[in-house]
Amino acid sequence: MAAAKKLMSVRRDWRERDVRVVLAALIIAVATVATIALFASQLQRTLVTSASSFLAADRQLEAENGRPIAESWLGHARELGLETGRMVEFSTMVFGADNFQLVSVKAVSNEYPLRGEIEVQQNPDAPRKLVNQGPAPGEVWINPRLLRLLGLDVGDSLEVGSRSLTVSGLLIREPDGGFRLSSLAPRVMMHVDDVTSTGVIQEGSRVEYVYLFAGEQDALESYYQWLKPRLEPSHEWEGVRDGETFSQSLDRAERFLLLGGSLAVLLAAVAVAVASRQYALAQRDTVALLKTLGLSGAGIGGLYLRRLALWGVTGIIGGLLVALPLFWLLTRMLSEVLARPVDFQLDPSALLPALLTALVSLFAFAYPPVRRLRHVPAMRVLRSQPGETGREALPDLVIAIVAVFGLVWLYAGELALVVSLLGGLALLLGALGLVGWLLVATLRKVRGGGNAWRLALVGLYRHRRASLSQIAVFAMTLMLAATLILVRTSLLADWQAQLPEDAPNHFLINIAPDAVDDIDAFWQEHGQPLDKLYPMVRGRLTELNGQPVKEAVSKDERINALNRELNLTWMSELPEDNRIVEGNWFSPGQQNGVSVEADLAGKLGLALGDKLTFTIGAEKITETVTSIRTVQWDSMKPNFYMAFPPGGGLTDMPATWITSFYLPRDKKNALNEFSRRFPTVSVLEIDNIIDRIQEIVRQVTQAIEAILALILAAALVVMAAVVSATLRDRQREGALLRTLGGRQSLLVRSTMLEFALLGGFAGLLGVAAAEAAVWALQFRMFGGAFQWHWHVVLPIPLISAIVLALFGRWQLRPVLSVSPMLLLRRLE
Repeated sequence: MAAAKKLMSVRRDWRERDVRVVLAALIIAVATVATIALFASQLQRTLVTSASSFLAADRQLEAENGRPIAESWLGHARELGLETGRMVEFSTMVFGADNFQLVSVKAVSNEYPLRGEIEVQQNPDAPRKLVNQGPAPGEVWINPRLLRLLGLDVGDSLEVGSRSLTVSGLLIREPDGGFRLSSLAPRVMMHVDDVTSTGVIQEGSRVEYVYLFAGEQDALESYYQWLKPRLEPSHEWEGVRDGETFSQSLDRAERFLLLGGSLAVLLAAVAVAVASRQYALAQRDTVALLKTLGLSGAGIGGLYLRRLALWGVTGIIGGLLVALPLFWLLTRMLSEVLARPVDFQLDPSALLPALLTALVSLFAFAYPPVRRLRHVPAMRVLRSQPGETGREALPDLVIAIVAVFGLVWLYAGELALVVSLLGGLALLLGALGLVGWLLVATLRKVRGGGNAWRLALVGLYRHRRASLSQIAVFAMTLMLAATLILVRTSLLADWQAQLPEDAPNHFLINIAPDAVDDIDAFWQEHGQPLDKLYPMVRGRLTELNGQPVKEAVSKDERINALNRELNLTWMSELPEDNRIVEGNWFSPGQQNGVSVEADLAGKLGLALGDKLTFTIGAEKITETVTSIRTVQWDSMKPNFYMAFPPGGGLTDMPATWITSFYLPRDKKNALNEFSRRFPTVSVLEIDNIIDRIQEIVRQVTQAIEAILALILAAALVVMAAVVSATLRDRQREGALLRTLGGRQSLLVRSTMLEFALLGGFAGLLGVAAAEAAVWALQFRMFGGAFQWHWHVVLPIPLISAIVLALFGRWQLRPVLSVSPMLLLRRLE
């Protein structure tokens, strides 16, 4: 028994190269997954916080009924540790320098904004600066265009109702300056304490009270659960994910981070699997000796379970010691890239995938071969007879697949992701079987010789099992890395296409039908042609299949579109950024039917053939749902929930027109001339919205690049682990070749060619499987159209061949620097 304990001592294990490889793989796996999970969690918080500046808070509560909410509601929020603020928004006429102008007023409290900053100027020639508080009582900040329209200067007085306020600055950008109809007129910002003294708000005035909340996610969710039964139909609780402007981009970014973390889990599992399986297969002699020393199969199993548990704990601790400083460094780098401080927050839940990946991979891959050996007679083991038949290894393969994809399912929780990656790997294994058969059939005919190519091909055939295993692991690694590269390329291309440099940054609303041609001609003269013009009719959806819509829809579904008027339109052609998902678009000459936006159709439970009734003023029209379509809300172009065909019932309703166009900043003065010629047309400037979205997209892009770099580093680690697994055998063969008179140059060329061929085969298989996985992911997770990525995938097999050739050269260092006899003695 003492001999058995000495045989299984920890000190003896540390001297074994296979044990050191397993521990290194565990440490690298834990470090990689933990770093990526922590960094992805940090990025997600950073992106959501940055996107929350679109609301000037984490959540907004809007009261559209003209009445403020109860003060006790705000008191309860503060009891939960939430910050609060409030705004009052209304439209009114202002007077200054003998001129009148309709404006949109935002009156803010001292706390505004809770998220983001306000950009202001002291005067038109002063530099812009960012502040975190609105104007003081008795002061106003006004839009620069309003300054020109009224002929005012900073320091002059502006009359708002019965109150005279001092213009103390120019309002360049407000964090929550979203696309609201109340924002069509030039903006004036004042202090909320001055509203009462203006006398503007009277009983029945059209005013909106907006309340701001910021704090921890749990507190916000707890507050909403308390608030939900108290909300009226005119109340709207809104977060950054509820807005159409950015929710799709944020959702795609988070899904990419999820994909990156899932691929890190897979790559780490592969690295641990390769190293631990190599260790397990090398334990045959030790198991045989333990049996001859009298240990039972159960005793041997217990010894190895305790040993694996010890290595798992050691690898986890070592990996965390590497991951935490690396995460801190990445957070500092993120802060520098974003040019603003990023809080270092350690999310303990983000460490769970790393811990489970290490332990599950270790026990799923290392223990099954040892478990089988304990049932084999000692004499068979000592004679190296056990071997591994396909039937014996089949349970191990099943355990490995279930373990790895169970990890991905646990981490991602996305069936589409797991199925896509599983499908890509299944395709890869099928192709590998075909390649293996062709490889054996072709290389069988090759004979050895003094040529480097012949030696490389003979080496592939002689190590055909090891070569196929290496190709499989290399190909799977390249597939996972290539999948991330291709999805990243597609996502960035989609975002750049959605918001090009000349994306529309102005809307013209409330265009009278008889002014459409004149307005179009005006902007043609100024070299800024308009986008397509659309008619717009305001109406409410009131009935679904003859039943009041609020009774027909589930009470659990809160649908804001039912609490307000919708913008309805008619059009003959489907907009280029809309896509039909059910039914068919209107055919030429068709005059009935309605096309519904897909998200709203899902919330209402609509299907083709349902009848919708709209109330427009005193009129009602009923149409059948003929198609359901997706809408790209963040395209900065007019978009509509409901679209009707030309000549239908909507055409007879009184309508105004809407359009969007791009206007460079140096041509802004044309807006003043336009306002004088067409005073009834409302101009909505959305430059600031586009700037904010582009800023978020840049942050997402940098996040994607960082995740991609970490994943590629993990892929290199896996490749190194696989190459290292066969290091001893190849060094022994190299020493024998040198002993037989082989030249060093021949040995280097043949080995590098052999590994280059492995890398080339693996690269071709990996990119083919990656394209298959991306095809599924692009549809199911990211909602985009698939296209081939030849310019990206073609270099990957070449790069793979070069990298593996360099790994092969690295393997030969001891062979070239040490005498063959001494190396052979070391390897024994």
